[in-house]
Amino acid sequence: MSGWWAHLEEQTRQEVDANVLRDRRIAAVKDVWVALQPLGVGLREAEQVVIGRYEALGDRVHSPHDPLDVPSLATRAVALPGQVAAVEALWDGDTVHDWFVLLVAVLEHPTGEGHLATVHRRRGGPPPGAAAAEAGRALAEHLGVPFHFASPDVPDDEAPRWRTVQGPSKRP
Repeated sequence: MSGWWAHLEEQTRQEVDANVLRDRRIAAVKDVWVALQPLGVGLREAEQVVIGRYEALGDRVHSPHDPLDVPSLATRAVALPGQVAAVEALWDGDTVHDWFVLLVAVLEHPTGEGHLATVHRRRGGPPPGAAAAEAGRALAEHLGVPFHFASPDVPDDEAPRWRTVQGPSKRP
């Protein structure tokens, strides 16, 4: 772990750990950065301190999982400000959570997309790609729209998106 942790006051350590335990990475990084900025610590170093705390606190970190059942996802989809044209899953990742899958509704009228769920690796559960594919297919079937996941088995954040594969909309 970074040696900078020892330079933090006890109150700041408690605040950082509280943010990490609630999986509030950005807030934790900000706390470290603000506290250590007078010592010349940059944002990247502050992030490394927080990554170390995630590793130290391990299983105690509470990372709420988005629901993946069809009724919950459908409720989110219908609340979006547009007509759902497709359901899409795509890979993303960061230094704390590793790879995860975003489940989105591709919208028309107005064009755009809406976030439905973030699928992280769940202890004892299927890989995030498989879980997202299952939930996405079920939702798409429920809504009567296509489902697209260009790379369900291998993380690829540059895989072709649905609109790229589908081409321009033919709807009026």
